[in-house]
Amino acid sequence: MILFPNRKNFYVIIFFISLISIISALYIEYVLKYQPCKLCIYQRLPYLTAIFVSFIGFNYSNNDKILIVIIMIFTLSTVLSGYHFGIENNIFDELSACTSGSSDILNKSKLLESLNKNMPVNCKDATFKILGISLAAINTILSILIVIFSIRTLTYEKN
Repeated sequence: MILFPNRKNFYVIIFFISLISIISALYIEYVLKYQPCKLCIYQRLPYLTAIFVSFIGFNYSNNDKILIVIIMIFTLSTVLSGYHFGIENNIFDELSACTSGSSDILNKSKLLESLNKNMPVNCKDATFKILGISLAAINTILSILIVIFSIRTLTYEKN
């Protein structure tokens, strides 16, 4: 039984984890109709990047620089999703981009216009959970695991 795949298989695994993550996020948003907050949208970017980098890594599996890029991508993903998880649990304060936005209550037309728009989802509200765990928490755990296995692959797996 192989506990750790070789580099080519590692890039295939990263590709499919990233692809499944993106498809799942889009399914939750468009089919299940849960609106994501801005940080949820930003958390998709490392996975989209990892899809392309893992494709390159599969074709050039002997290059350590590509694996270092994967480590950097998922370290960024860990920080981003960890920050979002911290906001959900009142550990960190929200950025102004996460709040639903302030409107000019002195200007009636702007106030009425803002009420007619769909208000963005607040980053503090975990609207979708799996087994009671928010998607930000799942993303944090998954990103940490990918970083650990990437470092392990970089250190021990030489093609």
